[in-house]
Amino acid sequence: MTDSFIRQHRLTSQAIHQPTFSNPTDVVAWFGAMQGQDFLAAKWAVGLRLPSATDLTIDAAIANRSIIRTWALRGTLHLLAASDVRWVLDLLRPRLHRLSESYLRKLGISIADLTTSYNVMSQTLQGHRELTRPELTDALQQARIKHIPINLLLCRAAFDGLICCGVRQGSENTYTLLDEWVPPSPTLAKDEALAELTKRYFMSHGPATLQDFVWWSGLTVGEAKSGIDAVQSQLTQESINGQTYWMANQSPVTTDLSRTVHLLPSFDEYLVGYKDRSAALGSLAFNQVSSAGNGIFFPIVLINGRVVGTWKRTIKKETVSLQTNLFESLRNEHTLALTDVSKKFSRFIAKSLVVSP
Repeated sequence: MTDSFIRQHRLTSQAIHQPTFSNPTDVVAWFGAMQGQDFLAAKWAVGLRLPSATDLTIDAAIANRSIIRTWALRGTLHLLAASDVRWVLDLLRPRLHRLSESYLRKLGISIADLTTSYNVMSQTLQGHRELTRPELTDALQQARIKHIPINLLLCRAAFDGLICCGVRQGSENTYTLLDEWVPPSPTLAKDEALAELTKRYFMSHGPATLQDFVWWSGLTVGEAKSGIDAVQSQLTQESINGQTYWMANQSPVTTDLSRTVHLLPSFDEYLVGYKDRSAALGSLAFNQVSSAGNGIFFPIVLINGRVVGTWKRTIKKETVSLQTNLFESLRNEHTLALTDVSKKFSRFIAKSLVVSP
């Protein structure tokens, strides 16, 4: 197995090359969860894997509640299929609680304090209300209860299945009660949930290692090993330099992808979904595709699955301007392909394209 083999298989397993999905919910369900803290980037992450999708296609899936945006893996915002959100949260909740416990102790916040805040949030949001962060903050302040930093409170309430994100109001997130937003769905026993999440990860991200899965899921090494043991009959494995990679049982990729160019958004699963990103980065340093100190991943340009640059968008009323920062010179066919994928992005957000050098 070579880095080229890994990249080509990931382009296929991640549904970047020749996507076959027909709706946004199927894309999100295939992954189990997709990174979602940058809302516009998350929508493009789904859209680039859907032929002919637009920004409004993803908005509609969120508005009709088939896709849920909430804090999940690693305590960060993710997109999940509505039918998956509860069993994923149930599986991850013990680990998610540990993420917040040190902050709670440091601030002197007890479980009773959390419960009191939850009661106020429940009463405020009851009746299918969708409120912004400032609106929820005002309600909590008016109740004169012990102050809990709103970011910490929202994350913990999402971990506990009390709230999730509603429909955005302009650039503002809204929050609503999960039980009112999504009808109850069947729960899975822990072993079933662990096996299902493990299968989803390696089917959608493979080839990937145990350590990659631990990073992505936030599970313990022991839990991740148990998950692999439960589904290894549905996977195949390859080894390189003493590392075991797991992936779906699928035919080898034979298509020549050397001319394929893709524009991926910040935080795309193709890069953020692995602890070891060397196959995609090659000789590049990680700080060339990320902002030091705050964990922000830049949008990236791929050729044959290899990162060759970053890009950024400037959206105006009628137009979108795309500017690339390339780490190497492109051949003519790659320049033409880059123009084509830039046009695809402009169609996705329904803006006229202005390409900057």
